[in-house]
Amino acid sequence: MRRLAAIATSITIALSAAPAAALARPASHPDATDGSQLQRGASAPLSPLARQLGRQALPTGDGWAAAGPGTTGGSAASADQIHVVSSRAELVDALGGDNATNATNDTPKIVYVKGRIDGFETADGRLLSCTDLADPGYSLEAYLAAYDPAVWGRVTPSGPLEEARVRSVTNQTRQTQINVGPNTTIVGLRGARLTGLTLMIDRAPNVIVRNLTFDDARDCFPAWSPTDGEAGNWNSQFDLLSVRRSENVWIDHNTFTDGDNPDSAQPLYFGRPYQVHDGALDITHTASLVTASWNRFVGRDKLMLIGSSNTVGPDVGRLNVTLHHNLFDGGLQRLPRVRFGQVDVYNNAYRLGGDGFEYAIGVGVQSAVHVENNHFTLGTGVDAADLLYDWGGTAITTRGNWVDPAGGLPRPVDLVAAYNAAHDPDLSPDAGWTPSLRHGPVLPAPLVPLAVGSLAGADRLPQ
Repeated sequence: MRRLAAIATSITIALSAAPAAALARPASHPDATDGSQLQRGASAPLSPLARQLGRQALPTGDGWAAAGPGTTGGSAASADQIHVVSSRAELVDALGGDNATNATNDTPKIVYVKGRIDGFETADGRLLSCTDLADPGYSLEAYLAAYDPAVWGRVTPSGPLEEARVRSVTNQTRQTQINVGPNTTIVGLRGARLTGLTLMIDRAPNVIVRNLTFDDARDCFPAWSPTDGEAGNWNSQFDLLSVRRSENVWIDHNTFTDGDNPDSAQPLYFGRPYQVHDGALDITHTASLVTASWNRFVGRDKLMLIGSSNTVGPDVGRLNVTLHHNLFDGGLQRLPRVRFGQVDVYNNAYRLGGDGFEYAIGVGVQSAVHVENNHFTLGTGVDAADLLYDWGGTAITTRGNWVDPAGGLPRPVDLVAAYNAAHDPDLSPDAGWTPSLRHGPVLPAPLVPLAVGSLAGADRLPQ
């Protein structure tokens, strides 16, 4: 075991050191010598490592985001387009100045986040409440009274109160959804946290987001959907990070969490959990060429949706995503759930179990998921047969994966065979493609928890 740990340590050191070489650049670069010219609102110059981190592009061959032109983010930013921000207003200003139009601002830019930024913060520093954002015609009490299935029936809510709820959601969207434009790099300085907001990458190619903690993108106005499932469900709109209609996006070394507002603490209304959170990282609406690497997803219900509709149309041939060296710690479902895309899931560590666990990887309509050399630590009551779920797909490739079951010994597992032994209809073990875009060594599954547990998440990159 000591030898195994030593091998893992040497590999992880090599992996963590590799990006540093990629950060090197000529001294003639506009920010190579004068850190004092790089910032707004900062009390001290950025360190050389932080400046280099902002200039780093995705390494060649590192997943689907390396396809086509590759992903460089804001690495070409001029000195006047490098910002350090510590408030919502400063973040919006650095991304272009107007949240309503920032999604179209394609000027190369590097934005460093310092400290905690709250999406509910006004320009004068006041924190808004859900009541502040509510339309005058909406209240939760009135909504619950009007649409109680015992009164309203199993019919989708409609009428003035539902219209007021929708207007309330529009108010919150304007406040807490922060829009990111093309050719942007956003990097968290040590301890940086984005709370109560959605970072939206929509129609914005070539974006890099690194070293941030995303916390509690709560929906103040969830919708009751009485026909969602046998008993109905509450559904929310806001993700922590959303990628839509965009290509060449790299999401790296971030932490996603609900913080002190977990799903498990929400009340029951109409006999169903009042769901105030949606996804952690959702990739939808024809997005493609995305790499998510070395991220940490902590204790959430819905984590990652790749493709949001079963409708055969513009998503076909899109939604190509690579997930590597991520830690899925305590998630209940969508790790990820996939439609249509060729999705490469390798060298990820899963810690699964607890009340409410549903599945890890969802095999959706026309999906082609390749699952290789991942490690699944299973809590009590979770079996290898529970790790896949058929959402209308037909095939998935799985190879080199291991499970560490509760009360058992770690062992290799054929995920498709385990699923097929317990479910009908069977899934085919061949998704029809072999990934070719990978950077660095692919670890044997037994080493994955050591490497990923040590290096995944925010505040692990050198600064």
